Amino acid sequence: MKQFAFLFIIALSFISCKESAEEAKAVLSESNGKINNVSIIIDDNLWNGEIGDSIRKKFAAPVDGLPQEEPLFTLNQYPTKVFEGFVRKSRNIIIVKKGKEAGFASNTNKYAKPQNVFFISGTDTEDVLTILEQKSAEIIKTIKASEIIENQVRMKKSLISDAQIQKMFGVSLKIGFGYKYDMVKDKFIWLRKEFTSGYNSVLIYEVPISTVEKDTNIIANITAMRDEIGKANIQGTLPNTWMITEAAYAPYLFDVTIAGKKTYLTKGTWELKNDFMAGPFVNYAIKDTKNNRYLILEGFTYNPSKSKRDWVFELEAIIQSVKFLK
Repeated sequence: MKQFAFLFIIALSFISCKESAEEAKAVLSESNGKINNVSIIIDDNLWNGEIGDSIRKKFAAPVDGLPQEEPLFTLNQYPTKVFEGFVRKSRNIIIVKKGKEAGFASNTNKYAKPQNVFFISGTDTEDVLTILEQKSAEIIKTIKASEIIENQVRMKKSLISDAQIQKMFGVSLKIGFGYKYDMVKDKFIWLRKEFTSGYNSVLIYEVPISTVEKDTNIIANITAMRDEIGKANIQGTLPNTWMITEAAYAPYLFDVTIAGKKTYLTKGTWELKNDFMAGPFVNYAIKDTKNNRYLILEGFTYNPSKSKRDWVFELEAIIQSVKFLK
């Protein structure tokens, strides 16, 4: 009987703990913040010194592939004494302080959801700088991945139909409200979303594997492919104008994985030949061995004299939502 009572108490405690955890999770309010914004909780004396310089250098570094310099994240600094209310509910938080021990920790959904919280502490400036050097890449990767998801969640609230994309290419894409089919032809789709100061575009097409892999100069092959597609499909309003890859600056090339498939990610600047329009692009060449092709998903932005970072990020969120159906 005593053994039964003991087991009952343990079971009751387990249920109680589980319910408490679920209740705590349930009462978490929604996090806040614009896309690619990070709250830095750090006292002014540290922010205005070496530690602050290191944080800005790492988390506000220029984004690759944009025509004008824009920071990786928009950093909002708050002293530790004001870490409450809406600040505590920020979606991305990095807390930096000096203390009795050096250490790093990360947490999800600690004060709100969804949320990333990173804790960095050190006994002196050198400790903190060392941890920033060791952990900044991990923090950046985590925040970027979760911001892609956040962008996709926001778009899912109002999606346009991707039926034509599924039928033509055998893939699905989550494309938010505002995008319209601008051109649909044999194995080529162009969607465009207009906004006050410009527009975003998504291109979908496919090429034989040999187009991208005809030799080892992948970046040159992708550039030539883009220029050929641009001349055939993306013309300007003036005669004899079409989209090309800007010749003055070589694009950035990255090896990534999208939908479990080997992918070449190219970031650079497009321009209209014989005209003055230009802007950033991201090109994902996804190797689809099963269908003997590279599926090309590209996004490009036109937003002259204004910020382009978050518009390009929206394009990446759309592209990274791709799912292969066959």
